[in-house]
Amino acid sequence: MTGLAIRNISMRFDLPGGGSVHALEDISLDIKQGEILTVLGPSGCGKTTLLNIVAGFLAPTDGVVELNGHEVHGPDAERGMVFQQGALFEWMNVRQNVSFGPRMQGHREAKYGANVDHLLDIVGLRDFKQKAIYELSGGMQQRVALARCLANEPDVILMDEPLGALDALTREKMQSLVLKLWKETGKTIILITHSVEEALLLG
Repeated sequence: MTGLAIRNISMRFDLPGGGSVHALEDISLDIKQGEILTVLGPSGCGKTTLLNIVAGFLAPTDGVVELNGHEVHGPDAERGMVFQQGALFEWMNVRQNVSFGPRMQGHREAKYGANVDHLLDIVGLRDFKQKAIYELSGGMQQRVALARCLANEPDVILMDEPLGALDALTREKMQSLVLKLWKETGKTIILITHSVEEALLLG
């Protein structure tokens, strides 16, 4: 199957004083290539745990995750993550952050440069490519994080409440940008949110 398959995923965490808590129990779903899925729920219901399992950051207690027919074992460039806080490198400028993945994979500027500049155009940051991260607003930093994720050319983009810390106006602009990127790239996107309005708009 082409796409993402989640099969009977359960996640149990052992408690220090004994016993355990089930964060997820027997979750199954299929996401076709190019679909966008929003996962809605209150804090503590297991949304981020599920995303971390799909990303390969956590191994489930039971069940498997498959991408394009291959079982997921640990993090991989085919699955890109955008966090609520951008997790950017403060000592690098905007362009260096966006190009970090291709550079770490050993690619030369001649191979990745044009794509990085194109992504900076898409997210509206070409004129800010030499700026330090601390000079950017929260919304701009999230745009850098999106571009950095896309620069790795993942099959699936995982977004863990990436707009949750933004003000209402910036959040609305970022929602439009996510939809634009989804339409232009055809990537599979899973987006975690606690906002009903956001889930309806993006999902």
